Amino acid sequence: MKMRFLSLLAAVALVAACESESDQNAAQTGGGVAQQPVRAATTNATATNQIVPGSTADFMATVGQDRVFFDFDKYDVKSEGRPVLEKWAVWLNKYPSVPVRIEGHADERGTREYNLALGERRANSVKQFLTSQGVAAARLQTITYGKERPAVQGHDESAWSQNRRAVAAVNPGPAS
Repeated sequence: MKMRFLSLLAAVALVAACESESDQNAAQTGGGVAQQPVRAATTNATATNQIVPGSTADFMATVGQDRVFFDFDKYDVKSEGRPVLEKWAVWLNKYPSVPVRIEGHADERGTREYNLALGERRANSVKQFLTSQGVAAARLQTITYGKERPAVQGHDESAWSQNRRAVAAVNPGPAS
């Protein structure tokens, strides 16, 4: 009995350690979707390889993409981003109690202040699009990171194009 308990405890510790590393990586990179704040549901989903409805994993499995991209020095939603945001809206309307943080980002060009303002306009542009699709504005929080959290390191157009983005963080924890 004691050995069984220790084995179970070791398995739980292993799963918790993996999740903690993932949380730290997400917080450091600033890219993408935040981890679930409800650990019990996440742990159970991991242990059984099932996706919890309304979770970050469900969002990614259903929608397939947690980010949309912008042109240089622009904050209007590109035509390629509209179908992605429409999928976001369908999923968000299916789970009306799930909060979402929209993170606005910019590439490395320009001043810190300019890029913070541009990231904010990008996040607000996505929020406005989602509310036009019936998503309640009260559950959409926006934040800007400007150029402070690049998704891709580099000093060329291929890197910059990946950094000009807005990212959906489903069930976000506190902003860091």
